[in-house]
Amino acid sequence: MPAESTPDAGIADGATMGGPGRGKGRRRKPRGKGRKAVLVTAWTAAGIVVLGGTGVGYLYFKLNGNIHSVDINQALGNDRPLKVDNGSENILVLGSDSRSGGNKKLGGGTDDGSARSDTAMIVHLYKGHKRASVVSIPRDTLIDRPECTDTKGTTYPAASGVMFNSAYSTGGAACAVKTVESITGIRMDHYLEVDFSGFKQLIDDLGGVPVTTTRNIDDPDSHLRLKAGTHTLDGTQALGLVRTRHGVGDGSDLGRIQLQQAFIKALAHQVEQIGVLSSPTKLYDLADTATKSVTTDSDLASVKDLASFAGGLKGISPSHMNMVTMPVAYDPVDPNRVVVQKAKARLIWDALKNDRAIPASAVQGSATGQAKGVVESS
Repeated sequence: MPAESTPDAGIADGATMGGPGRGKGRRRKPRGKGRKAVLVTAWTAAGIVVLGGTGVGYLYFKLNGNIHSVDINQALGNDRPLKVDNGSENILVLGSDSRSGGNKKLGGGTDDGSARSDTAMIVHLYKGHKRASVVSIPRDTLIDRPECTDTKGTTYPAASGVMFNSAYSTGGAACAVKTVESITGIRMDHYLEVDFSGFKQLIDDLGGVPVTTTRNIDDPDSHLRLKAGTHTLDGTQALGLVRTRHGVGDGSDLGRIQLQQAFIKALAHQVEQIGVLSSPTKLYDLADTATKSVTTDSDLASVKDLASFAGGLKGISPSHMNMVTMPVAYDPVDPNRVVVQKAKARLIWDALKNDRAIPASAVQGSATGQAKGVVESS
């Protein structure tokens, strides 16, 4: 199939990864305020939705009406990787930085209602849905974007050497899925996107998320200041944590991804522990926020479908989530960008396609961002 012939589009083995020798002048350019790298926890939000999905009558229909959806299958047609029938599922999870609606007052990003994807993760659910692997795709990765058609029927030409997140800003969800499938050679079974303000509200509805920081974090850009120690982050602080890139590590998007991955595990642990069933009011607030926050593919466009899907995720504990970043190296031409390490990335895509664990060798020697271990679950 054509889709199977293009998994390496835009992938090149770059120079060796940047390390301690990269001076300040080679760090990535500061991003504008509010560039959202959040809501990479969509399956956790969906896990809350399953609780609300048991309701009937008015509450059920209100929650059902909250959900927005896009018809990915209609937009992409048949020119896609074959669906692998081995009991596994692959979900593309995006966090976009739309400045429309309630997101405007959170600052940064675009102010014309358009959006960009600052966070992208492939969530692979293994057969039986007891384990998951999560692969983060850095937004600054240079790729060859394939020709794609958005959900309104507009076709966009292919482009070479562009940033990964340009796929979403160009053609929305459909083009983002098309690009991920082109890079990986893996079919995305589902699509989930969660918005900026929804993430903040979800954390507040949960009563905050406990984390431990192993060093001070001070980033004026994300308005986050935390001393080393244990904190229960409210929605604003959590948003600042998953947005920060200059307060820790080497100031790159890769370091920010490491903070996001650590926070996801903390959030998943909090959802496990909170016992929302004991409070009908809290249960409804969480379900209402979660359903308002997500945009799904059309196969998950109702509370019933989303609840059924989310019900299969409840058995995945934080200890059974393997979180990695797509292997990349700093671009030798532009150190503010990264390129995929082709051979190492292929190890990951082959493992997921065959429902196997990601080999440790796939991420050894990749650029990291140097923020691992800064945030831990409390």
